[in-house]
Amino acid sequence: MARARLVGAPTRGTTNPNRLRRVDRWLAGTPEVSAALRRAPDPLVVDLGYGASPVTTVELAARLRRVHPRVRVLGLEIDPERVAGARPAARPPVLDFRQGGFELAGTRPHLVRAFNVLRQYPEDEVAGAWKLILDRLAPGGLLVEGTCDEIGRLSTWVTLDADGPRTLTLSCHLESLDRPSTLAERLPKALIHRNIDGERIHELMSTLDTCWATAAPHQAFGARSRWLETVRLLALRGWPVLTRPRRIRLGELTVPWERVAPR
Repeated sequence: MARARLVGAPTRGTTNPNRLRRVDRWLAGTPEVSAALRRAPDPLVVDLGYGASPVTTVELAARLRRVHPRVRVLGLEIDPERVAGARPAARPPVLDFRQGGFELAGTRPHLVRAFNVLRQYPEDEVAGAWKLILDRLAPGGLLVEGTCDEIGRLSTWVTLDADGPRTLTLSCHLESLDRPSTLAERLPKALIHRNIDGERIHELMSTLDTCWATAAPHQAFGARSRWLETVRLLALRGWPVLTRPRRIRLGELTVPWERVAPR
């Protein structure tokens, strides 16, 4: 079989242990992801663009396999030196590493995690990159594409299926959160330049800040209590909150994509 042509460019490669723990925790505990993996006879997860160190791919495999023991994880990097450097961490067939980009090295995964990859691309190339990945997923597969800060305290991601974006999730370390709009610094590339007046994502961030300020008295009971009240107030203002209560307590908020999509 002919080798798939590599599509993409090397990322900066920066990473840290536990940097992606928030999205990993979400992937391991979200019903729609679990359904996609459980119905697959041989569930394959691709970690696209894992960077200069394979540590976050190793962590992803460990976290997913606790709840989905049949899952195989494949780390893909377009830089061959990074692939070679990751080889000692491989444990085929459970965990492996290969050279590849948006073409997914010819695989048909059921789940792709692509974090801090599209951040370096122009905004007008995001839709094309999404389509390249989505066209290569197994039937019923999902793409989770997002961005986080260097130590994983601020994180956001878009969940997509074959029909395109479905949801936006915000996730933050509540005890260090100044205000919800701080998360705007780590929005996915499709949204980060849209946090301006007139755009839906700006409306969400502004409304969250207003609700956060209103919920200030709850800070006496801790940041979690204040966040819970913030999300409650957001829902009262008409925003559809898709997050289950247990996950809201973890500092998460998921809303439908159409409520934040660029105008």
